[in-house]
Amino acid sequence: MDMLNKQLQLMEFNPGPALRITPDLALHLLRDGHERFQKGHCARPDLLQKVQETKDEPKPFAAILSCMDSRVPAELIFDQSIGDIFNIRVAGNVVSQHVLGSLEYTVLVAGAKLILVMGHTGCGAVKSACNHVMIENLSGLLREVKISIPQELTENEDRSGENESFVNKVAVLNVYRSVQQILEQSSIIRQYADAGEIKIIPAIYDLSIGCVTFYP
Repeated sequence: MDMLNKQLQLMEFNPGPALRITPDLALHLLRDGHERFQKGHCARPDLLQKVQETKDEPKPFAAILSCMDSRVPAELIFDQSIGDIFNIRVAGNVVSQHVLGSLEYTVLVAGAKLILVMGHTGCGAVKSACNHVMIENLSGLLREVKISIPQELTENEDRSGENESFVNKVAVLNVYRSVQQILEQSSIIRQYADAGEIKIIPAIYDLSIGCVTFYP
């Protein structure tokens, strides 16, 4: 932590490109921003100035794969500004070839040091999967979420989308599955993770209290 604090102090006086940021420091920046969000002390950057600073090339320190739910805006939850993070949003934070390609770009080209996979409580996609909803193109996405349902073994009575506890437990399992898929289906990202060049962290955002839980 002492090393992280020294790096943060250096960045205040001599901010550099994202490639100078370590995975641990990237996670620290997200945690620190989320703490500001929770306390209501969010920074108020000059957004037009940030537009000018990032107009030639983005330098995100992290990529966040999250749900498309309007209550889960990653930049606000982590108090980040224009150019700070790449935000990939899709119902149920599910992984696809397009998502993997986007994540590979963030790591190899943009230099991000952290991938955060973040689900949330009360997720509509998870509820729909638990209720076996069938809607044209949505059904294919829900099949990905449904794979995590049998892994939940603690809820024995109501295993439907009406059981909030069951839905939230499946949401956590779904996040871990997305992390596993990223590592299994992208050899490039796996190599970077194995070498310690990046970290991949699962997380859940609690809509009722505005709090993110970071998992190991």
